[in-house]
Amino acid sequence: MANAHPDLDEVPEEPIPAMQQLIDNPFLLLFIGLAVPNFLLALVLLYLGFVLFNAHIGGLFSPELQDAPWSAARVWDLLKHLPIPALILGLAGTAQQIRIMRANLLDELRKPYVVTARSKGLPESRVVLKYPVRVALNPFASTIGYTLPYIVSGSIIVSLVLGLPTVGPLLLKALIAQDMFLAGTIVLLLGVMTVIGTLISDIVLVWIDPRIRLEET
Repeated sequence: MANAHPDLDEVPEEPIPAMQQLIDNPFLLLFIGLAVPNFLLALVLLYLGFVLFNAHIGGLFSPELQDAPWSAARVWDLLKHLPIPALILGLAGTAQQIRIMRANLLDELRKPYVVTARSKGLPESRVVLKYPVRVALNPFASTIGYTLPYIVSGSIIVSLVLGLPTVGPLLLKALIAQDMFLAGTIVLLLGVMTVIGTLISDIVLVWIDPRIRLEET
């Protein structure tokens, strides 16, 4: 029996070389984020900042502006100190999300509907971005909510190393001092942040995937 669509035999089952190369190339960010502990990276950056630039990159303010009243100079100093903590705290989470997104996208690019879309002559960018990326974002979006408590509290060890005034060191001090009221309040706050983050994840899932809708029971 003749094939009704002879062009389908010529469609590669794997992604095009450019897309395959983009996906398969090792990500330095992925390796650093998954292999290097955040507190070790914080210590390395503190050492390099002091040795190479003779600068104190820990904390959120320079020592001379630590207790100064708010001003344009103090705001600018805060903005200069924010990138390093943001990079360190976000590196591990970003690397984990990249790994999840890469695995899901590789699975979706091998699905028959992607091969059919290519056989119809759709541009590669539309083939990849229209459906596979949106479907691959589902597990990615479902884990976003759990990063909200982490942003609020931060890693306790990283916060101690960098001298960040986050909730994490405060919780540690409360536990050491056996201040159960303060510790319980912080745990409750983190629980509320987790619920809010989960709600945000559900809203994002409904937005990126039209198959997810509220149904009447």
